[in-house]
Amino acid sequence: MRLAPPLAAMALAAATLASVLAGCGGGGDKLTVSAATSLKAPLAEYAGDEVNLSFGGSDQLAAQIRAGARPDVFVSADEELPAALHREGLVERPVRIGRNRLVVAVAEGGRVRRFEDLARPGIRIAAGAPSVPVGAYARRALPEAAERNIVSQEPDVGAVVARVRSGAVDAGLVYATDVAGLRAIEPPKPVEAVYAAAVVEGTEDRERARRFVRGLAGRPGREALERAGFRPPAP
Repeated sequence: MRLAPPLAAMALAAATLASVLAGCGGGGDKLTVSAATSLKAPLAEYAGDEVNLSFGGSDQLAAQIRAGARPDVFVSADEELPAALHREGLVERPVRIGRNRLVVAVAEGGRVRRFEDLARPGIRIAAGAPSVPVGAYARRALPEAAERNIVSQEPDVGAVVARVRSGAVDAGLVYATDVAGLRAIEPPKPVEAVYAAAVVEGTEDRERARRFVRGLAGRPGREALERAGFRPPAP
């Protein structure tokens, strides 16, 4: 199983945190938004040039906020992380912005042609690490026999997609919005991802951050999300 060595992982996290801290602080010309990797396309469209966007695994971004990073807004690929930060007094009450769904991404003509193939001996699967929302969702979808075939645990959905595209694995558990150029196989039991956004406490531009979140949850953001394949949040 290809796992990052502890020291390498710590160094990567420290470097990422340093980068985020350098770009945060609020009160500047642009808002700083830390968001899940799967939101790159719709957030780039919605935010335009008015926002500094920083992408990564939702768990890593939440850990950075706990460690002292202060982006203006946090957008997560699940509800649990921003809800936990809210309970800790680190973000304002989260707002649902959209939904996605988990699928199995495979290359055309590969060894995996149906969901049941994931449990076959020798099949190589990439998934997010268990602490990343896409990794937690993957473990809800996979039967135990298929979970044993996970050979690569990645920090975010972008890294999972890259492993499938490179041929390093036979399949990857990703979001439906991330399968361009690959074939998507639906799990027998649908697994839904609910995305949420929250203003980070301590921002020096609270009102502008709140307007950003309201717009993201409202029509402008919803239209950008829907064009990228996301569904609106449940009523």
